[in-house]
Amino acid sequence: MTMEKVRIEKNTVQETLMVPLYGRKMCSEKFPELYTDSFAEKLCARLDYDFTELEKKNHSFLYEFGSLEAAMRQLDIIWEIKEYLKKHPKATIVNLGCGLDETGKACDNGLCHIVNVDFPDVIAVRKALIADQEREKSIACDLKDYSWMDQIDSTEGAIFFAAGVFHYFKMAEVKALVLELAQRYKGGCLVFDSVGKLGLKLMMSKALKNMGIRDVEGFFYVNNPIRELSWSEKIKVTSKGYMLGYYDMKSPNIRCSHRFLARIGDRMMKMAINKMEFE
Repeated sequence: MTMEKVRIEKNTVQETLMVPLYGRKMCSEKFPELYTDSFAEKLCARLDYDFTELEKKNHSFLYEFGSLEAAMRQLDIIWEIKEYLKKHPKATIVNLGCGLDETGKACDNGLCHIVNVDFPDVIAVRKALIADQEREKSIACDLKDYSWMDQIDSTEGAIFFAAGVFHYFKMAEVKALVLELAQRYKGGCLVFDSVGKLGLKLMMSKALKNMGIRDVEGFFYVNNPIRELSWSEKIKVTSKGYMLGYYDMKSPNIRCSHRFLARIGDRMMKMAINKMEFE
């Protein structure tokens, strides 16, 4: 029986989910020794969406590197989640701003619980495409509305992660969210990516322009995570390079030019994966 495809309209919130999804599919095809994402390929096949524009960029070096960035971010976050699960095997994994990402399933040890949180219209598309498995649930809620936290069982521990999400938040909004998590979930952990001011300007220029915003001041960027994210004595902050902090990127098909840009990303753009442990 053929499953009915889910239509994604142009210029909608749902369409913003297509770029990272297609990027993960593309990266999985081009760099299989480094990264695999069978979920992305299956999801793309389920969508009634014109991928022509994204397919045209498939051979663009910069677009290729952009998809590699997304893959490295996911690999880094998976590494941190699996490390946390070694000590807390029955913990709850919480995907903040989940989109169509299935990182939780990629980390599933058969004991943990998985929670996906995003806007109602995003969760509606997600549920049409992805069935929640046993020990998994999806919550339709704005992350800035902390009522979603009431549905998180942290009895056995909780690790929260946000991939490519906080760039769209104001600095004060991220700080407020972090302090709320720290207060509620002692022994828990938050993992997320960040970039410096220059990195945010380069990455977000088009998105901010579409929002009518000319300057990144006030938006979330971090040039020195250890110093700038030390918001409480009860939070331990550690940070690693986004592109080369976890993996050396010496897999087949990874070119010297990729590694060169990766070094620029980590050093000049201040691309980082940050971990905040709530004590």
